[in-house]
Amino acid sequence: MVSAAEQMAANTSWAALGKATDLRNRIFFTLGLLIVYRLGTFIPVPGIDGASLREFMEGAATGIGGILSMFTGGALGRMGIFALGIMPYISASIIVQLLTSMVPKLEQLKKEGEQGRKKINQYTRYGTVFLATLQAYGLAASLEAGDLVTDPGLFFRASCVITLVGGTMFLMWLGEQITARGIGNGISLIIFVGIVAEIPAAMAQFFSQGRSGAISPAVIIGVIVMVIVTIAFVVFMERALRKIHIQYPRRQAGMKVYEGGSSSLPVKVNPAGVIPAIFASSLLLLPATISTFSGADTGPVMSTIMAYFGPGQPLYLLFFVVMIVFFSYFYTFNVSFKPDEVAENLKNQNGFVPGIRPGKKTAEYLEYVVSRVLALGSAYLAAVCLLPEILRAELAVPFYFGGTSVLIVVSVTMDTIQQVQSHLLAHQYEGLIEKSQLRGKGKKRTTRKAPARR
Repeated sequence: MVSAAEQMAANTSWAALGKATDLRNRIFFTLGLLIVYRLGTFIPVPGIDGASLREFMEGAATGIGGILSMFTGGALGRMGIFALGIMPYISASIIVQLLTSMVPKLEQLKKEGEQGRKKINQYTRYGTVFLATLQAYGLAASLEAGDLVTDPGLFFRASCVITLVGGTMFLMWLGEQITARGIGNGISLIIFVGIVAEIPAAMAQFFSQGRSGAISPAVIIGVIVMVIVTIAFVVFMERALRKIHIQYPRRQAGMKVYEGGSSSLPVKVNPAGVIPAIFASSLLLLPATISTFSGADTGPVMSTIMAYFGPGQPLYLLFFVVMIVFFSYFYTFNVSFKPDEVAENLKNQNGFVPGIRPGKKTAEYLEYVVSRVLALGSAYLAAVCLLPEILRAELAVPFYFGGTSVLIVVSVTMDTIQQVQSHLLAHQYEGLIEKSQLRGKGKKRTTRKAPARR
């Protein structure tokens, strides 16, 4: 049976978007900050040799350089002030979330409410500065080793590190402002815009290869069909749920007796979202990034690592799958869905799974169900991320629109549309109640007359 909330959502009119002043202001605010982000990707870091960088990136565009440039919205290819992107903040957030589930002191902070959340956010910012500084220094040293700098030396390294770390912190602030005063998740939207902005140029390059005869028309059609099918498959799997039936007993409050009810506990097929794919990609892109910018100065150790763990290599693909499966289970059971906490909350609310004893037995049952669901979810993540990697390596597709990009674009789009719909639902709430076929609506109330006194 369709719930009242689903009926109201189905009756939401998008034509009322112009009348929702608050929502319209939020959308304009979000678009304005995203335009600021795009402009910042074109502001170069001081001391870069532009001609040498363009020549270098043209040669690396078909490989790892194209991958990194797409994920940073083209800022890395132009060596803009946002060349590091928002990835240091995401890495720091993931690390802090994992530490929160393992360190008792941080776990206690999480339970302290708003004050604890502020302290955890502060630790995340400190971690972002630390990771961004390390990455910026490594990038500056790699640029010098690759002869892409006009005046190498200590001054260039210092200015490069300060500029890149400042750009990352500014992006972090932009994302927080979008989340608080705009629409959607700011950090996710920044990554989304960076990926989407590079797709037209990548597609133009892809089709130009087809016109020149470097790629056959069959491959072009096959890639387009693969992207469409992958997007449809991701949408289906991201909306897939495993519902666990929850029963609530009859209870008495004062003189009133409330009948027992039932509900369902939804468990997503992919509870971890895109986190496993991002984390696995970050680990695998690290040696490739160092190798790309260090050029001919790559040492024997790095050369050996790249020979076995370069993009498209069998060990690279195997390690990618193992990391995705590992992070899917690790992140789900330690951050996004803790069976012990869920079972304890159900017990406190007098809820129970039919046939399962509350408490420890419920936690074991939830862990069993989520583990089985995750087997399908992690396999789905690995397939979506692995298939484009294999095709890109075998068919030499000159642009990167892999599984991680598809997951991010689809997930952010669905989340943003859902938030816009929630704002419209709140704006049209009274009218939607009248339109919705709610239980009891349309029935005439019959009042029983009191018996006449004799």
